[in-house]
Amino acid sequence: MQESARNEQFKFAVAVASGKGGVGKSTVAVNMAVALAAAGKKVGLLDADIYGPNIPTMMGVHDPVLQKDGKMVPIEAYGVKLMSIGFLVPEGQPLIWRGPMLHSAIKQFVNDVAWGELDYLIVDLPPGTGDAQISLSQSLPLDGGIIVTLPQKVSIEDAQRGLEMFRAVNVPVLGVLENMSYLELEDGTRIDVFGQGGGRELAKSARVEFLGEIPMNPAVRMAGDNGVPVVLANPETPSAKAIVKLAERIIEVLTENQKAAPPEIRISSEE
Repeated sequence: MQESARNEQFKFAVAVASGKGGVGKSTVAVNMAVALAAAGKKVGLLDADIYGPNIPTMMGVHDPVLQKDGKMVPIEAYGVKLMSIGFLVPEGQPLIWRGPMLHSAIKQFVNDVAWGELDYLIVDLPPGTGDAQISLSQSLPLDGGIIVTLPQKVSIEDAQRGLEMFRAVNVPVLGVLENMSYLELEDGTRIDVFGQGGGRELAKSARVEFLGEIPMNPAVRMAGDNGVPVVLANPETPSAKAIVKLAERIIEVLTENQKAAPPEIRISSEE
C-alpha cells in the first residue's frame, strides 16, 4: 500500500476504531480528545465516520463551517478543533457515496482544513474495515490505532478484524480498550452485562497492550446526548476517570515510541 507523506501539522495522529458499531467508539474518541486538551495539549478531532457522523451531537456544536484562505476552518469546542461531515450537510440527510467520493472527502478533511499545529489529531473511524480506513491510511500517516470493543464474543471477533486491519496498513496498534465492561449498582454489586474479560483476552492473544476497562454508566449516555463530554460533565465517575487514564497512557506510549524511533537519516546530493 502506498505510504502517505508526513503531515507536519500533527505531531501525533491516532485513530480510534472498532470492528462493529455500537461499542462506544465515538464516545471514547470524543472524551479522549477533550481529556488531552484539558491536559494542556493542542488537539484536533476528525470525524471520519462519513455515513454516521456523531461528533457534532456529542460535542454540542452544529455551526456551519467557514472558509479562510481557501481552507475550511475547524469548529472549536472544549479546547478541541473539530471537523465532521455533519457540519457540512443538513442534519439527518443520508450520504449515499461510493468509495471515490468518500476517499476525496477524507483527503480534504486532512489536507484542506486549517488545523494549525496540533499535538494530537484524534480520528474517529467508522465501524468495519472498508474504504474509510484505507483512504485514511493513504492520506495520513497514523502513529497508532486504538481498538474499542465490548467484552462479548461477537464484539471481540469483529474487534480482531479491526486490529488486523491496522496491521495490514502498517499502523501500530497502541492497544485494546474494553468499553461497557460492567455495570456497578448502588450497593456495589457488579453485573457483567456483556460478559467478562474479552478485551483483555484479545489484547493478550494479539500481543498488544490492554488499555483498561470503562464501566457502564448512565452519565456517559446523558453527557453525549447533552453535548457535554462526560470527562467534563461528570469527571468523578469511574467512566470519566478511566478515559482520563487512557489519555494519559496514550501520551506516555506515543512519547516512548517517538524516543525509541531511529533517527532520520538525510542524504544530501550535494558534495
